Amino acid sequence: MQRTLLLAVILLLGGLLTWMIFGWQPTQDARHTKLLAPAESPHGGDFTLHGIDGPVSLQDFRGQVVMLYFGYTWCPDICPTNLALFSRVLNELTAAELAQVQPIFVSVDPRRDTPERLQEYTTYFHEKLIGITGSDAEVAAVAARYGVAYRAVNPETESNYAVDHSADTYLIDRQGRLVKRLPHGSDAETLLRAVRHLLSGSVSRP
Repeated sequence: MQRTLLLAVILLLGGLLTWMIFGWQPTQDARHTKLLAPAESPHGGDFTLHGIDGPVSLQDFRGQVVMLYFGYTWCPDICPTNLALFSRVLNELTAAELAQVQPIFVSVDPRRDTPERLQEYTTYFHEKLIGITGSDAEVAAVAARYGVAYRAVNPETESNYAVDHSADTYLIDRQGRLVKRLPHGSDAETLLRAVRHLLSGSVSRP
């Protein structure tokens, strides 16, 4: 009896192993985000989008250095990596320096990223980080000014769709001019040095 039961278990495990090797295909993660190449020559400029407390305009931050990044809160990998980089840099600044820097996160997924969700998401990384978005047309206009590429992958069929996007960091000087664009993968020291360069009053073009 025991030998019969043991043989049945062996046959069952053998069949399962054979299926896993030859028949099973892992499901692709529908939320995996692909990194897109940004446009070559962004020109920047003023814009107004919407946050938890209402309209937010770039011109609201004249006199400060702005760290600008485009992404979406459901991003599983690229956005958290870049916003964690923001957090490291902001935490390295002195209190006087931090008062002169404004980080902004623009969501390119307004369908899911409400102002409330953006508020919750951004404060996880740093209390100064502002999350804003707008209508599809408003976001597209701002993205075009900054050379941001993005595309939703099958949004009509899946609630957990991905949004492929470029992932550069844009630095805007105290006069509201786009002066530097740092590619995805730049390290914290590079970003910190660039921010302090602008705080000192120096300007370098993208």
